[in-house]
Amino acid sequence: MCPAVVAAACNAYLYKMSLMSQRSLASKSHQPDGPDQVGQHLAAAGGSGIERSCGLLGPSESLVQAPVVRGIERIEMRFHGVMYEPHRHDTYGLGLTLSGVQTFRYRGASRAGTPGDIIILHPDELHDGAAGDEQGLSYRMLYLPPERLIEASDGSDRLPFVPAPVIRDEAFRLCLAEALIDLEGEPADLALDDLIARIAASLWQHADAAGGARMSAVAREAVFRCRDYLRDHLHRSVSSQELEAITGFDRYTIARQFRRVFGTSPHHYVVLRRLDYAKTLLLGEEPLAGIAVHSGFADQAHFTRHFKKAFGITPGHWRRLAGVAV
Repeated sequence: MCPAVVAAACNAYLYKMSLMSQRSLASKSHQPDGPDQVGQHLAAAGGSGIERSCGLLGPSESLVQAPVVRGIERIEMRFHGVMYEPHRHDTYGLGLTLSGVQTFRYRGASRAGTPGDIIILHPDELHDGAAGDEQGLSYRMLYLPPERLIEASDGSDRLPFVPAPVIRDEAFRLCLAEALIDLEGEPADLALDDLIARIAASLWQHADAAGGARMSAVAREAVFRCRDYLRDHLHRSVSSQELEAITGFDRYTIARQFRRVFGTSPHHYVVLRRLDYAKTLLLGEEPLAGIAVHSGFADQAHFTRHFKKAFGITPGHWRRLAGVAV
């Protein structure tokens, strides 16, 4: 599909979604052909094939999840009132408000996003989330792991920090819309490479200039060895001594350099990866207690506490939003 057609489809989708948020979710239908039909289909169906809303929640509250590719999550959320308590995650949160007003606390101030705005949340920054008026809120969000940005940032060893969490940028908005327009399928490798590169360029365009000294190649390689080691041993406790042994650095240097590259601490990185695995289990029928243990948590209370801290809602609520009846 040529860029002009994609842009037209994205625009049709965004504007129609903002006007039609109160419509109930439609059942599956045939794949549309043209840009205007794409916008109409998404507005009515909210993603069709992967829609998991059900009678547990009603049409005004729903979660749609796309397949996870390269650690990148894409979702659509619809709700009224306050949804998320204060929480933080270790990915960039890049969102488009489709309808309503998206309100949240971020870096000590109240923020608001409306249709046409881009929401940018930096890794490990505390924030909450609510619908700002009685109309309710509908938005789509892409959660981008920091390592994807490092890979696409032409050798940079730091992450872009965008001071303003709500911006307007038409080219960036169309790029995100292209990434979020189809929540049912997985983007092709070449298309995803292009989207990540354009997202990285847009974030750097809006980022502040602060950066500090460059990281040495040795330190960079050590940090990625830590990341790989942590991922390979998610279901057990990893000690500081183990990371010191595989890197040759002391634990405090490891902590500083790891945060510089991945936006969070090694400990929090492990917790978030365990929670990612838990979310896949939540889509099945296993009881929460079993999911907790199989995900590496001590018990259900321990699991619930970390889940709520990371995502702002309990695992049971998340499961209901996903339409899983257990």
